[in-house]
Amino acid sequence: MTALTPTAPSRARQGTAGWRGFGPLLRTETRVWLRDFAAPFFGIVFPTLILVGVGFAIPGMRDPMVEDVPPGSVWYGLTPIATYLPTVIAMAVGTASLTVMPVTVATYREKGVLRRLSTTPMRPQGMVASHLVINAGTTVVGVALALVVALLAFDVATPTQVGVVLLAFVLGMCAMFAVGMLVAAVAPRASAANAIAMSLYFPMLLLAGLWTPGPIMPELLRQIGQFTPLGAAGQAMTTGWFESGFPLLQCVVMVVWTAVLLPLAIRLFRWT
Repeated sequence: MTALTPTAPSRARQGTAGWRGFGPLLRTETRVWLRDFAAPFFGIVFPTLILVGVGFAIPGMRDPMVEDVPPGSVWYGLTPIATYLPTVIAMAVGTASLTVMPVTVATYREKGVLRRLSTTPMRPQGMVASHLVINAGTTVVGVALALVVALLAFDVATPTQVGVVLLAFVLGMCAMFAVGMLVAAVAPRASAANAIAMSLYFPMLLLAGLWTPGPIMPELLRQIGQFTPLGAAGQAMTTGWFESGFPLLQCVVMVVWTAVLLPLAIRLFRWT
């Protein structure tokens, strides 16, 4: 008797069936995620706390820049805290993609959750996809909160090019989550994922302008930062917010990071 080989439609139906429980899985993982104080705090609240702390604690952050800035500059008359907002948005993207998601996936790998899922109708990929959705949603909520606070507390002007800012934000999310997925793909344990993520997170924040935002960023850091995913995102959003040009180089950089790292993460991903 010959063995029956599943046809292409049969395999397609099996693949579709493996995702039927994704909705309940997503709801369950969201509830579990919300029970962990650290993940919601750093993903949603932390960027706004940084914005408020810098805006109110550092003298001069709410005063218009008119003395050392040429009158014809795009920075003339802006407050330093306004120029800081795109950097805070970039930080929100980096926080969810690097400090939260890779550690969660590595923890599930370390505890054998991904391996056990492979014996159930739900594909293990569903677990990873659910946390991509959760952390992407977290990023959007965290950014929305920071924007509302910036508008109410610091009277930050709306972007001059809303479409460019949105495009830079989406591309930045894609690039940074590709980085996070690569970390999640290769880290065997949560401690390893955390160590790798932190070694990438803080240098990227430096190059994105967290400590030297907007017009005070040294030119060398600006030149290096535009080739990093988070630095390119911050610079592209800054251009869309305050300037009239299009950040073509930074957008291309983010697309390249995504196109290279995401397939690599998929290829290297280990379930055990």
